[in-house]
Amino acid sequence: MTTHRLDRGTARRVAVRAQLLDAHRPTDLLATVDRLTFLQLDPTAAVAPNADLVAWTRLGDGYRPSDLTRALEQDRALFEHRALVRPMADLGLYLADMAAWPTEPVRREWLAANDSFRRYVLDRLREAGPLLSRDIEDRSVVPWPSTGWTNNRNVTQLLEFLSARGEVAIAGRAGRQRTWDLAERVYPAGTPVVPAEEARRQRGERLLRSLGVARAVVVGDAGEPAEIEGTSGVWRVDPAALDGAPFTGRTALLSPFDRLVHDRRRALELFDFDYRLEMYVPKAQRRWGYFALPVLHHDRLVGKVDATADRKGKVLRVDAIHQDVPFTGELAAAVHDELRALASWLGLAEIRLPAG
Repeated sequence: MTTHRLDRGTARRVAVRAQLLDAHRPTDLLATVDRLTFLQLDPTAAVAPNADLVAWTRLGDGYRPSDLTRALEQDRALFEHRALVRPMADLGLYLADMAAWPTEPVRREWLAANDSFRRYVLDRLREAGPLLSRDIEDRSVVPWPSTGWTNNRNVTQLLEFLSARGEVAIAGRAGRQRTWDLAERVYPAGTPVVPAEEARRQRGERLLRSLGVARAVVVGDAGEPAEIEGTSGVWRVDPAALDGAPFTGRTALLSPFDRLVHDRRRALELFDFDYRLEMYVPKAQRRWGYFALPVLHHDRLVGKVDATADRKGKVLRVDAIHQDVPFTGELAAAVHDELRALASWLGLAEIRLPAG
């Protein structure tokens, strides 16, 4: 198989287009999630919850969080599993792994010791589901052995385990709290189970299509080998992305969890973009801010915006705009336009920019 040789500009454009961040914006939420393969759920909402922010960055003002809720809870076109939202059409690619879970002895032993607890939870859901975890009595025989936040949270831990096994599923949410039900009431009946090895191959191909270019450790043998100027080792590239189509970029504010920047090493190798999420860094030691938004301009990552949505005050507060490269007047105007669009989508009446 021929090894492709790409300059970094081409590799960046492949990555940006694969993530639906070029000028040709999508218009449909389900098609967007299908292309990205998933939306990551995270409770941090300094600006907006991650799944919503990622969707807005692609779809623009036409996207509403209620669209995602409807697709999950009413249409069942998407499903939530292990903090990721995926297309329901992809469910069969995960069922074999669910059936084999868990492989770790400590989890298998805890489930075995609590089999009566498991049967009680399934019966309770069958009779009254969907339910919040607090509506299920803790009848554990052996508590979950953790010193972290899961310590003695036996009901939640068991529900997480049964969800990972495909026995229960997240039916929806009441506020930020998940509601749980039997998987057979959430997932489509008769979904074909793709054998585990074939499922891994298909997941790798789909993931590479969403990334454009990635390391084999992320996507396996998907795609074709590539060498990228200025980097070492072999990459994998989606050959369909090397179609020579002209690239037209745009300016976008990204979530820190956005897959264009999520792999920090890849972002550094392809974009010369140094970044880390600093919400757990003491304030005095932060370089860019609690939830700094990476700034994409065409095929370059050019800076970070330290912004917070003050919903009570109806203000998008921008504490700093960090320029990794000097902003031209055109670039500065494009960033300000994106901030205005973000504030409008969030329903915030004002943008408060840093002095100077």
